[in-house]
Parts: sequence; C-alpha cells; structure tokens
Amino acid sequence: MKLKSIILPAVALLLSACDQNIKENNTVPQEKTKVTKMATMPLTTIAIARINPAVPLQLAGELRPDQETALFAKIQSYVKVIHVDIGSKVSKGQILMTLEAPELQAQIVNAKAKIHAQEAIYIATKANYDRMYRANETKGAIARDALDQITAQKLSDEAKVKSARAAYTEIQDINQYLIIRAPFSGVITARNTDIGAYVGPMGGTPLLVIQNSSKLRLNLSIPEANVPYIAVGDTINFNVRALPEKNFQATISRKSGALDLKLRSEKFEADFINNDPDLKPFMVAEAKVLLKNNKATFFIPRSALVEGNMGIYVIKNDGGNAKFIPVKKGRALNDKIEVFGALADGDHIIKMANEEITEGTTLK
Repeated sequence: MKLKSIILPAVALLLSACDQNIKENNTVPQEKTKVTKMATMPLTTIAIARINPAVPLQLAGELRPDQETALFAKIQSYVKVIHVDIGSKVSKGQILMTLEAPELQAQIVNAKAKIHAQEAIYIATKANYDRMYRANETKGAIARDALDQITAQKLSDEAKVKSARAAYTEIQDINQYLIIRAPFSGVITARNTDIGAYVGPMGGTPLLVIQNSSKLRLNLSIPEANVPYIAVGDTINFNVRALPEKNFQATISRKSGALDLKLRSEKFEADFINNDPDLKPFMVAEAKVLLKNNKATFFIPRSALVEGNMGIYVIKNDGGNAKFIPVKKGRALNDKIEVFGALADGDHIIKMANEEITEGTTLK
C-alpha cells in the first residue's frame, strides 16, 4: 500500500510535465507565424511631393474705431452751453461745449491792468534814460554811476513789461480751454454732463466721447505658430454676426512685432474704410486669413503620421523596408497636415501608419 501511494503521485506529475511540453510546442509555431506576418505586411504607400497651398485660418477679431477720444475739462469751471448730444456728427474744430469760470475772467482783467502799469513805468524810465544820455553828450555833465543805474533800471522795467505780457497771454490761453472743440471729424458717442454742472480736471468721467468710425481697425490676435505665414499687405475676409449676409475685406496694415505673454500671440491690425452705417465699432468679427508659405513644403494624410511613445514620425519605404523618419508638424489643411523632416520629393510613405509597424519590417 505504501508503494502504491508513492507511485500514483509520481505518474500524475510525469503526465502534467508532458502536457506542458505539448502546449509550449504548439505555441512556438503561432508566435513564429505572427512575426512572419508582421515582417511582410502588405501596406499601401503613397508618393509625396512639395506643394504650397493657401491654408485658411478662422479666428475671431474685434472692430475698433480708427480714432476715439474722451474729452475732459482742463480747468475747474461750470458747463455753460452744450452744443451736441450723442449721435451728433461733428467736424474738426467745431465747438462742442462752452464752459465758464468767473474767477478766470477777473484774472484776465488783472493781468491786462498789470501790462498797462508796467508799460507806463517803462515809458517814464525810458524818457529819463534818453534825457540823461543826451545830457551826457556834454563831457562830465552826468556821472558814470548815474548812467549805469538808469540803464539797469530801463532794462529791468522792459523785462517787467515782457513778463506782464507773457502772464496775460498765459491766462488768455487758459481761457481758450473753456471752449471745447472737436479734435477730429466724427460722431459723439457719449455725453456725461449737463448745463450748470461743476467740472474739473480731476473728474474720472469724460464730458464727451467722440469716435471716428469712417475708418475701422480690425484687431486680430494671431497664434504664435501662424505668425510667420501672415505679412503686412495681406487681405482678410470677415463678417459680423449682426450682418450675416454681408462680407467685408480689410488689408493688414501693421503688426505689434512682439508676442503677448499671456496669449502667446501677436497683434495684427487691418484697416477698413467703412461705408456701411450698420457696421459699428466694437462689433465682433469672424475673420478668415489665408496662411501662405514662401516656399513649398510637404503635406501628407493625417493617417500617415504616427504620434506615439517614440515621438512623431512617418514610415518611409526605404528599399522595401520600413524606416522611421522623425518629423515636426506644421499647418493643417482638411485631412492633411504639413510636416518637416528628412524627406524628399518622390519618397514613398505608408498611408495608414501605426505604432504596430516596427522599423525594418519588409513592405510588399
């Protein structure tokens, strides 16, 4: 009995080992078959060639007036007359508002009186100066010190006259600030005061706001990756949601020359002569910009680009074997994408590439 209990487990162990060997022998041919299939995959390849298409870029922009100015009071005063209101069309130099400052008028009268007083003193001094110099024609009649003193007095009084005239002119110039004129032709878009209101230079709210909307600026923030493809002079097509049936064109006139630190984009401005009264400043514009390169590049199907753990690459048919070519992505055009890498015209790449294809795989 003891012998039987020892023999039976030994036989079971032997049979289990044999079964394991059979399974391993059956697995080896399957793995070899899989490797063989991967090594000779029937994959479609396409020939590539350089092209230079205009790639459209859709982005939002904002229309701004070419000129906009907030008008404030230069001196403390009261509103006397308001000649315009919101919506009023004005011309450059037109009087928009008149202010009054009674104390300023008194200063003007006082300054003018000082001019007359100084002129009278100067006239008397000059007459005395002329008499002394005529008397000095007789040698020894006038002492030298007396001549020097009267000359100095004459120059001093003359300077005081000039000073009084300058003070009067300054007050007159300040008085001109009581008349607020349009700095350019445009439309009054805001009025924030009424007749009799006390106004001054420290007020945070402007008296009037004037805009020139006959010319608009389309402001665009171009992403960093697209900046090299846009130049001053390019044409931009745009429309606004308020006027969906109308299309407009503007010309890029200037760019900032630097990137915004937060948005990583560069500011471009396109000038637009506005002949449509329905197109107003600060409307949101949907713009279409064509990105054009200065030389031809490669555009390949998106399916031919592999992005995985090994990086971004395409698979080239190199003498019947798969070869990985690292690339960098550029612009996107429908179902194609621009790539930069060690590629040449006429190269064949796999159209439907994936990470399962290993480098060196034989391509049929």
